[in-house]
Amino acid sequence: LLNWLTRFGAASLLSIVATYVVLRFTQRGSLKRKIERRIDVPELSSAGSLVAWGIAGTGVALLVASGVGIDLGLPTCLAAAITLAAVSMSEKVLIWSTIKSVSWGVLPLVAGLFVLVEGLEHTGILRALADLLHIAAARSEIATAWGAGVIVALATNLLNNLPAGLLTGAAVNMAQVPDKVAGALLIGIDLGPNLSVTGSLATILWLVALRREGLDVSAWRFLKLGALVMPPALLLALGALALVG
Repeated sequence: LLNWLTRFGAASLLSIVATYVVLRFTQRGSLKRKIERRIDVPELSSAGSLVAWGIAGTGVALLVASGVGIDLGLPTCLAAAITLAAVSMSEKVLIWSTIKSVSWGVLPLVAGLFVLVEGLEHTGILRALADLLHIAAARSEIATAWGAGVIVALATNLLNNLPAGLLTGAAVNMAQVPDKVAGALLIGIDLGPNLSVTGSLATILWLVALRREGLDVSAWRFLKLGALVMPPALLLALGALALVG
């Protein structure tokens, strides 16, 4: 954690501040509207309390797993299953409503993205990308960090950051690039999806949740705002990494 904070702390802070400033400015009209201040806040149910504890416990479990070098997939799945089981013991109907509310249509999408990655790996394109990255980093580490970070950030919106992240990680391992270049690629994978709705699985799930509540955010509307939000956050983060990393 300390190593991460040393390398990415400044980059994270600057990207968060930049994102806030741009959103605060672009949404100033909506934020000035009158809002309802007298809102009845329902008391948190026992099931809600269990979910809150489950989320907190999951966070702790993931930090511990990350600290000891364990892949996060299994701990996340186990924590979710334990939380769901605990809540379902207090409310028997909850497990069925939870199963019904899961966005099952996203699962084939995720599976397809993994198939895409495997297919690209077998075409030899991954080896070519790794060689290109290695040659570029040998010529200029700083220029490669900036260029690769921006290119990957844009690529996440074409491929989605899940396959883009898997391909980038594999290419970095093959190329054995300097930490600064690897860090820039990581920043691109993380901030690039803020540009469009296709950038990340989280955004797709967010849109599904909004539509379930009767709200709709078009891809064009998201892109117009993302084009203002993403670039300054990305450039400031890459600049901070170049100075600190």
